This record gives sequence, C-alpha cells and structure tokens, in this order.
Amino acid sequence: MTIVQLEYIVAVDTYRSFVAAAEKCFVTQPTLSMQIQKLEDTLGIKIFDRTKQPVIPTELGAEIISQARVLLAEHQKIKEIITDRQKELSGELKVGIIPTVAPYLLPKIITYFINKYPQVKLVVWEQTTAQIVQQLKSGMLDCGILSTPLMEPLLTETPLFYENFVAYVSKSSQLYKRKNITSDEIDLEELWVLNEGHCMREQVLNLCQRRKQTKGFHHFEYNTGSIETLKRMVDLNNGATILPELALNDLTEKQLDKVRYFKSPEPAREISLVTPKTYLKRRLIEALKNEVLEFIPKRMRSKKKKELLEAV
Repeated sequence: MTIVQLEYIVAVDTYRSFVAAAEKCFVTQPTLSMQIQKLEDTLGIKIFDRTKQPVIPTELGAEIISQARVLLAEHQKIKEIITDRQKELSGELKVGIIPTVAPYLLPKIITYFINKYPQVKLVVWEQTTAQIVQQLKSGMLDCGILSTPLMEPLLTETPLFYENFVAYVSKSSQLYKRKNITSDEIDLEELWVLNEGHCMREQVLNLCQRRKQTKGFHHFEYNTGSIETLKRMVDLNNGATILPELALNDLTEKQLDKVRYFKSPEPAREISLVTPKTYLKRRLIEALKNEVLEFIPKRMRSKKKKELLEAV
C-alpha cells in the first residue's frame, strides 16, 4: 500500500470517474486504474463498483477511502511542519464563498492578500452553501466563507463578523415613508428574494416569519441568485428587497436614500470561516482570516443588539 495509491482512490471517490481522477492526478487513466487494481489485490477486496456510472465505492471501499483521507491529511502535515518553519507563506489555498458575500468582500481583500503573499496562489469558487459544504467534506476545498451555523459535525466554524440586514425599497413602497422598520411591516407580495438554494433566501423568509413560495408580484416570478439583480428590480420595477450590510458600500447617494434600517435588535447573519475538523494549510487559512478581519469594521465583529437569523 502506497501514498500514491491512497491518493488515487480518494481522487476517484471525489470525482466519481477514473478519467477525471487521472486528469486531476496528472497521470494516464490506465496508470491510475492499474495502481488501484494493485491496491485492491493487496487488500483482497473491491474498493469501487465499476458497473455503476458514475463510479461509486463499495460499502467496505467507502470505509477504506474515509481512512485514506485521514492518512493523507496526516501525511500532508509533515510537509506543513516544514512550511511552518519557512518565513514566507507559499502554496495554493482553495476557498469557497457564497454569492451573497463574495462581491462585497473579496474584491476588497484579494489585492492586499496577493501583494502581501506573492508565493500563494488563491483559488476561489463562488458557490451555494450546499456545494461548499460538500466540497469541504470531500477535500476539494481548504476552507469556506459561509453564513453559519451549519450544524455540520465534520466541519469547524470560526465566526468572522456579524452582518446586519437592511431593506432596500422603492418610493412606491409603504416602507419608504418610514425612518426605521420592523419585520412585521414587510409585505412578502412586494418582496424580491433570491431563488431556492441560497441560505440568505431562507434567512429573509425567516425574518418575515412566513415560510411559503414567494413569487414577488402576483403577475411575475423572477428567479435569481444575484443580490445586484434584486436591487435593480427594485430600481426599475418597484417593490422591496433585503440587502446585506456590506452591499451598501457600493450604493450611490440616490440609492442610499432607498435604504431603511430595522429597529433594534437588528436582524443579522453570522459569517464564518469554515474548515474540516482536521484541516491543513493552517498558516494560509489564518492569513486569509486576518485579511478579512482587517477589512471588516470593528462594530461588525460583535453580535450585541443583533437578532441572528438561522442560515438553513
């Protein structure tokens, strides 16, 4: 049994394809298949059910792969011991981030991060919470920036900041006439919300205390995963939407006039740095965390006078 063989079975389990796994491991498909076959012969069991498409592990194979991930993580720590003694950070950091945070946070910190750590390659995927959680568990991502809590026993959450929600309303909305608002005053029939799969959608519906299919206006249904699109729908088609606080940094003076704040305790979400329980690249992840905290105002690091909404 070799480290390479363990890497190959983990890759096949991750990508559920011998061809894709071979590409990711930078070897030919016959080479990868031969090494996995040797490992199966050594162990005297079948690790994968090759009759299924996509390829899936056998029941016993799944247990072996799970242990292989642990062994590979421990093997990687040996390299990290050496890296930790080096003065300059280097390597690749794979980060997943939800779309309702990415455009308001990443552009502000990426330039500073890559200038400070030129030997680090930052690879970022903007994905839904479910996709990021799955890829953290499978080892495809090193860390994620997500709205929490997630209630995932295999993951560790480190809170970064607490972001208030605000209402963004058209002049035709009853909310426009108010200085501060409450969630009870929001009319779901005029509210533009994100489509299914986005945790912020659930938080907004929880805020409004009603869990039902929301279509915005009776005569029109619009499905989007973009907060910027929701904002434009209010600008051009009236109604209202809910924005995260960081989105206000990009608003014009005219648009800021459409923002209405909630009365205390203000509804908010917890944004955390999420990692697997046993994770690698600790110095790289710590460096990313520090860059985020450097950008976030100190008042957003406290959850006092905030009503935290569930992420799921």
